[in-house]
Amino acid sequence: MTKADGSNGSQRWTNSQAYTLAVVCMLVGCAVGFLLRSSAAKPGTIAGVSAPGATSAQPGGPNVPPQPPMPSPAQLKPLADKQAEPLLQKLKTNPKDTAVLAELGNLYFDAQDFARAIGYYEKVLKLAPKNVTVRTDMAIAIFSLQDADGALSEMDTALQIAPNDANALFNRGMMRWQGKMDMKGAVADWQHLLQVNPNYAQADRVKTFIAQAEKHANLKPGQKPAM
Repeated sequence: MTKADGSNGSQRWTNSQAYTLAVVCMLVGCAVGFLLRSSAAKPGTIAGVSAPGATSAQPGGPNVPPQPPMPSPAQLKPLADKQAEPLLQKLKTNPKDTAVLAELGNLYFDAQDFARAIGYYEKVLKLAPKNVTVRTDMAIAIFSLQDADGALSEMDTALQIAPNDANALFNRGMMRWQGKMDMKGAVADWQHLLQVNPNYAQADRVKTFIAQAEKHANLKPGQKPAM
C-alpha cells in the first residue's frame, strides 16, 4: 500500500515528462491537475473553498470578475483543523463511522493536506474496501503527491470493482496521460467511458482529450509536440 507521504519508491515525474505534459496541455487548454473528485459535491469543502480538481476553471472575460487566488495549504490547515474538531468528537463515539472518516478525508483533501486525507481514506477502505468513490478520491490524493504508480494501482482496483464507473474511467485516463504519458491507455479509458456513459456531462471535453492524445500517441518524454 502506498504510504501516506507517497514515499513508496515508485517512479515519479521527470523534468522532461513534466515539460512535455505542460506543452500538450497548453494545446488542449487543460491544467495538469484536471482530475474530478468523486465526492466533490459532498460535505468537506472548507469555508466555501472549492476542492482542488473538483471542477474545471471558468473562462475569464470582460464581464467575469477575476477569481481570488486559492489559499495556500498553510492558510487552509487551521481552517481544516477547526472544522475537523466536531468530526473527531463523533469518531470517539463510533471510530468505525465510515461517513465521518470519509468526510475528514475530504476536508483535508480540500486543505491540500493530501497525506492526512489519504490516512482517513485508508481507514474507510479497511472497513469498506468496495467503496469506489473513496478509493477514487484517495487515488487523486496519491497522484497529487506525484506518485503516479500508486494512484494508478488504486484506480485499477476501483475499476475492477466498478468497471463502468464514469469518474474512475475519466480519472484513470487523466492519470495515464499525465503521470505515464500513456496516450493509448488514456484513450482506451475515455472511449470506454463514452461508450457506457453516453450522457456524460464532460463528454465534449473528453472527446477533445481523445483527439489530442491520438494526435500525440507517439510522443516521448522530453519530445516537444508540433504546434
